[in-house]
Amino acid sequence: MTATAATADSANGHITGYGSKGYRSYVLIALTLIYTLNFIDRTVITVVAQPIINTFSLSDAQWGLLTGPPFALFYAIMGIPIAMWADRSNRVMIIGLCVVIWSLMTVFCGLAASFLWLLVFRIGVAIGEAGCTPPANSIITDYYPPKSRANAIGIYSMGVTLGGVLAQLFGGQLASLKGETFGGWMNAIGLEFLFTGVNWAEVEGWRLVFVIVGVPGILVALIFWLTVREPPRGYSDPKSSIPDKAGFFEAFKEFSRKPTFWTLSLGAAFVAFVGYGLISFQAPFLMRVHGVSVAEAAMHYGAPLAAVAAFGTFAGGFLSEKLSPRFPSVAAWLPGVGLLIAIPAYVGAFLSPTLTMAFWLWVIAAIAHYAYLGAQYTVSTSIVSPRSRATTVSVMLLIVSLIGNGIGPLFTGMMSSAFMGGIVKKAGLEEAFATFNPGLCAGRIAELGETGPELCSAYAEGLRQSMVATVLFFGIAALFYFLAARTYQKDRWSPAT
Repeated sequence: MTATAATADSANGHITGYGSKGYRSYVLIALTLIYTLNFIDRTVITVVAQPIINTFSLSDAQWGLLTGPPFALFYAIMGIPIAMWADRSNRVMIIGLCVVIWSLMTVFCGLAASFLWLLVFRIGVAIGEAGCTPPANSIITDYYPPKSRANAIGIYSMGVTLGGVLAQLFGGQLASLKGETFGGWMNAIGLEFLFTGVNWAEVEGWRLVFVIVGVPGILVALIFWLTVREPPRGYSDPKSSIPDKAGFFEAFKEFSRKPTFWTLSLGAAFVAFVGYGLISFQAPFLMRVHGVSVAEAAMHYGAPLAAVAAFGTFAGGFLSEKLSPRFPSVAAWLPGVGLLIAIPAYVGAFLSPTLTMAFWLWVIAAIAHYAYLGAQYTVSTSIVSPRSRATTVSVMLLIVSLIGNGIGPLFTGMMSSAFMGGIVKKAGLEEAFATFNPGLCAGRIAELGETGPELCSAYAEGLRQSMVATVLFFGIAALFYFLAARTYQKDRWSPAT
């Protein structure tokens, strides 16, 4: 290509996008795959929640701590410096490096010898995953012109729910593996020398889950780094004299004066508060309240629900793009409508006496709930210049992480323990509760004595009430999305601003 042709292509980037249509699609698919792996490795721990709770004798409050504040804090702390790095350096390289880090940490989770070591390795996963979304969104906005970004970011955002589907499918199936079976496979393919001294009879299924889902990320990172080109910053935006690089304080000055950023971030944070709280206890809820196994909870319910959530994510992006000519602020207010639909559907699902009715109400709730995902990236990248987008997204994710992932699971877990304690106290079972082993509720309830059925019922009912209390926070999230819609058009970035 001649210099003149290259210049012409750059000038038309806001119309054509970067690269050929086929290559843009490849890059989008690659980024979506990485985002999918991100959420497989992040959420697979929730699929095997109850076995881990039983292994380390954890309360629901302790489990909420494990899946909440430490992960969120380090995800938030590392997100901003990595995003600033991404605004100034090669984003493809940064994403590849971060994928390797979180994949290795996921493998190490399967090797954890105690609750403390599992917590440490989960922090490692958080540090790696902090470097995924900000640079990925920045790359997408440089590959795709403004008219196509809502749909492209909606497709990328499907990685959240696709990751949930695959985490359920692989996690649920692999959790039922016996150590001896896996050891036999290793011997059959000639890899037994890597595991000399391992007593496979003592290896629990949940440990195998982490190892098996973590390893593929290393290969994906290598392929991504070798095949994806770093696009010029701002290539697909109307040309202006804006420099390529912006420091954190310069970027902060740009987005902090936009009310839309703050209301959008708080809306997304409260959605995440509910979402992380629910997903952290979804499998335990199904197992305790409806008596299903780990594999059944994942394969028959978790995976289908994650799949319909993926559809909700796609539908949200698709509807936003189709309705935007008539309703310019639709990307900001559509999530609020979905959340108001999700509240009664979720509450009905949690209170339903039958699993069939609960499942179908849960399907409706999941579709309406996850329509918000594409919007948080579409709106946040639309209100700032190309040079500040990764940093803007990282700050938004910091707020989302601290409030959502940081507090949501801990809140749900603490409320579950509190509700269970109230039920136990009302029934006068405090003495029996002091030695209660929840791992015996599934199949070995007779070992708990005559108070066993009541204690196990309280164990289930406390979590049910906590799930209902958690989902009511969607009302606060919806309010913030409607507030964001009021200022969105005024705050949108253009080369003239």
